[in-house]
Amino acid sequence: MDDNDRQRTRTGDPERRTVERLVAAWLAETERHDPAAAREARTGWERDALPDRAAQDLATWVTARVTDTAFNEDEGPHVEGPVQITPADKDTVHRWLRARGHPV
Repeated sequence: MDDNDRQRTRTGDPERRTVERLVAAWLAETERHDPAAAREARTGWERDALPDRAAQDLATWVTARVTDTAFNEDEGPHVEGPVQITPADKDTVHRWLRARGHPV
């Protein structure tokens, strides 16, 4: 994370806060299933340079874990998870990844 990113976070950039919230949840889950991949991803995240594999995993993870589907109980799926993830949150993460050159 460079100084500009830190400044945006401190001043309340909502997109950055969304990305940080979801990356933290993703890293915690990844750590439980693949500690080596989590270490690599965390190192990349801290340098604001996620490896391509980690970026793709994050994109897939956030898509699969959208919990706010706008369906009611009778209409559709309910996804359990440690964080609420809206379709807009997913779009924010995908936009953030694309801005860093990752195909999503």
